[in-house]
Amino acid sequence: QVQLVESGGGLVQAGGSLRLSCAASGRTFSGFVMGWFRQPPGKDREFVAAITWSRGNTDYADSVKGRLTISRDNTKNTGYLQMNSLKPEDTAVYYCAAKYTFLSGILYSSTSYNYWGQGTQVTVSS
Repeated sequence: QVQLVESGGGLVQAGGSLRLSCAASGRTFSGFVMGWFRQPPGKDREFVAAITWSRGNTDYADSVKGRLTISRDNTKNTGYLQMNSLKPEDTAVYYCAAKYTFLSGILYSSTSYNYWGQGTQVTVSS
């Protein structure tokens, strides 16, 4: 069983930065894909970014390209989402998710992931 715990959310002014962390436990993450999703108030959950754990391949939603960076630290079994140049429309609950895929590519749909963290609130004020 895999457990994911997010941290690093908070309140920040527009243009500011935050770094979210997703600590994974329960097994080695080799062969997994880790994704970040967000759910703005009153809206559906949406894909933000994902990374293949073994190869480090990444992809991003168009709305965050150039501002958000996903990464992982194999030694700490932890994923990160560095968020720069934040905008009020980035306000949402952010979730990390994981799926064992055995070296398959990026997963974009939330229904593809079977492990989820509890979520962390990010609020960007204008």
